[in-house]
Formats: sequence, structure tokens, C-alpha cells
Amino acid sequence: MGWTPTISELSGPRYQRIVDAMEADIAAGRLVRGQQLPTQRALAKALGIDLTTVTRAYTEARRRGIMEARVGQGSFVSETSARRAADLPHPVAIDLSMNVPPHPLEAQFDERIIAGMEAIRAQSGLTTYLNYQPPGGSAHEREVAARWMRARVPHAQADRLVIFPGAQTILFNLLAHLARPGDVVLTEALTFPGIKAAAARLGVRLVSVAMDDGGILPDALAKACRAHSPKAVYLIPTLHNPTTATLSAERRSAIAGIIGNANTILIEDDAYGLLDRSASPIANHIPERTYLATTLSKCIAPALRVAYLVTPDSAAQQAMRTCLQATVQMPAPLMVALVTHWIETGIADRIITAIRNEAVGRQQLAQRALKGFQFLARPAAHHLWLRLPESRPEIAAHLLRNGLAVVAGDAFTVDGTPPHAARVSLGAARNRAELTEALRILVGALHRPADTRQIV
Repeated sequence: MGWTPTISELSGPRYQRIVDAMEADIAAGRLVRGQQLPTQRALAKALGIDLTTVTRAYTEARRRGIMEARVGQGSFVSETSARRAADLPHPVAIDLSMNVPPHPLEAQFDERIIAGMEAIRAQSGLTTYLNYQPPGGSAHEREVAARWMRARVPHAQADRLVIFPGAQTILFNLLAHLARPGDVVLTEALTFPGIKAAAARLGVRLVSVAMDDGGILPDALAKACRAHSPKAVYLIPTLHNPTTATLSAERRSAIAGIIGNANTILIEDDAYGLLDRSASPIANHIPERTYLATTLSKCIAPALRVAYLVTPDSAAQQAMRTCLQATVQMPAPLMVALVTHWIETGIADRIITAIRNEAVGRQQLAQRALKGFQFLARPAAHHLWLRLPESRPEIAAHLLRNGLAVVAGDAFTVDGTPPHAARVSLGAARNRAELTEALRILVGALHRPADTRQIV
């Protein structure tokens, strides 16, 4: 039969004991992701209990997200430990709009959170982190983060690093610090909606720079710098959101030279850099002109709200710590302590490796499902950029009516005409089975004739 849980030593109702045993065996490696589970009838016979108890246990396991049922195939250990279906917004059945990392079982989040908190409690006590802490992190937390980042950013030092509660807070504070209402900041023609929101709130004018499938065009950036004398240039050079473009080494070098010649500042959004460590940040060319933002939201989990800002020098670091204190005071101390523990013990790198591997697997799944369609993608990205038929401007709305959410191109457009494209966030699906169903809906919509759109 494959798997027979030991429930005699557990407490609680029998159905609950079956689910608890399943969770324990997954954590111990006795059950692995994708492994087929016995049928309800077979398990009931093996345990000598009634079928309804096993049915209730399997229902609870699906609710917790540790098991999935595949029509015509049976029940399997879930591919991920992601959120429950009940957590999705109504009427969206499958949400591929949020660009979040998947949570493969190999990441062992539940176990590692519990073990991490216990280690912190044993070392210094949890209540230590329920009081005010230094804005931007303690000297030890910043040193641990800087040492970790030096593998990709050799100039990272504790006295040039600030710990923020998420990258969005970094972007807002940087725009407020570097620019005034009406000032120009250059960015790619398509960019992260968060920088658009921050600039709009602060009255900063974003000006777009032309890009191709390889990212921002250096010649267009040089021309824009001469025309606008920008206060800063905001770029996502690695696994660009939304196009997944990753700048070549040659373009990175050229852009660094352009920014230096223009006597301006680079805001480098390195949100996805830890997923593709082969790409060296532009900051390594011009550290004295770059604010480099690295967040854990895309490589571990967004709700940790931990991000690192490497500043051009110690004076800029002090200025950004002051900005942080004036806006949100500090990052959540307990979350920073947990992340610091994970970095020191190597757990953070193991989690990121598991998430990167899952991202690669999901991209391979999407490549097969979308064969014949035009899209941009990279192996470790959490999303892809899908070209849509120009005759189908309503396709995103059609998908939503069918329970599937993606993000249309206008959300990323800085100025000009929105592209006929959509960002499809593969990491947002709770597991690969759900992603497969989402891609089936997507492909069906792409094949749907334009003249059959809904009449309202």
C-alpha cells in the first residue's frame, strides 16, 4: 500500500491523528512531495477503522494544503506547503496575479520557523524583541547581512547597510530622500507598479526609457539622461518585473558608465537577484553611485518584511536610517532575528535553493503548456511575460470571469501605449496541479475566437 501511518501514540480524534501523522512523516522525509497516498478504502482497511474517518482526514489534509487530489489518479502529497484555497479572494479560483515565491515542501518552513524561534528564545529570549530596536537593525544583524551579501556585492559593509521592513519602504524612502515633487527619475518603459505608486504619492515624475527583450537600451538611457538630468535612475536588471529580462554583462557595464557620466544615482532593485546569482549587480561597477535594494520577499517569503539596502557610503547609510525612523521606525525585530538566525546557520541559502528549484520546475511546466505562444521567461523566474493577440483586448477580463487572475500590461506601463501582454505569476499557484489547471484555462482563452466574447 505504500504508506501506513502510526497513530496509536498520537492524541486527539482518529481523523486528526491521521493528518498529524501525515505532517510528521512529510517533515521526516518518510513521505515526499508528489508521492501517491493509499486510497481511502485501503487506508481504512489497513488501520481497521471506518471509511468516513479516513475521508474526514483526507479532507482536513487538503484543507491544510499538505495533500492534493487529482481527478482520475488519486491522492498525492502536495507539491508545496502554500496557502489554503480558502485564502484566495472571491471570485478568483486561481490567482496568478501576485508575484510571490512558491513554498515547496523542501523549504520546510513550518519546522524551520519553529526551530528558529526556539533557538532565539534559548539564546536571548523572545521578549527581548518586543521592544524598540535601533532603526535599520543592530550592528550584529547588519554585520551578518553584509557578510552574507558580500558573495554577490563585495563592497557590502555593516556601516553601509540598512535593514528595512520590505523593499517598498526602501523605494518610498529613497524617492523622498533623492527627489522633490516635479523631479525626474528614469526607469524602464515597463516597471514595477510599486515604484509607480511611490512616485505618484511623492509627486516625482517617472520618465520611461526604451527597452527590448534584453532589457533597457543603453543608448536610450544616455539620451534620456541628457534630456532630463534625472535625480536618479531606477532599474530592475535581473529577472525584470514584468518581462523577466536580465541585462547582459556588457549592458550593465555600459549603464554604469552612463550613470557616472550623467552624475546621477542608480536605484538598483535586486528583488530577484538571489534567484539568479550568475548576474553581478550593476552596483559592483559604481558602488559610490548606487543604492542596492535586496529583499527576501521574492526569494523566501513576502510576509517576513525583511529587506537590505546597501548605500553608497556611511553618510548615506545614516541618512537612510533617519528616513526609516521617521516613517516606520524600524523593521519587525522578531522577523529580523529569525532571518538573521537563518542566514548565520545556512538555512536561508537552503530555503532559497529549494524555492529556486521549484521555480525552475514550474517554468518547465509552463514551457510545455504554452508551446506555440509568444512569451518571455527565464528558468528561475517566478513569472513570465505573455504576448497577447492584439485582437483580444478583453482577454484578462475573460480570464477573470473564468476564475483565473493575471496582470495586464497597463499595470506596468510608465507612459505611452500599454503593450498587448500580461504577467503570469507561476509561483502564486498553490501547487503544480493547480498551476497545470490555470495554464489549461489560459491556453483555452488564448485559443478562444475573438467574436465569441461575452455580451453584456
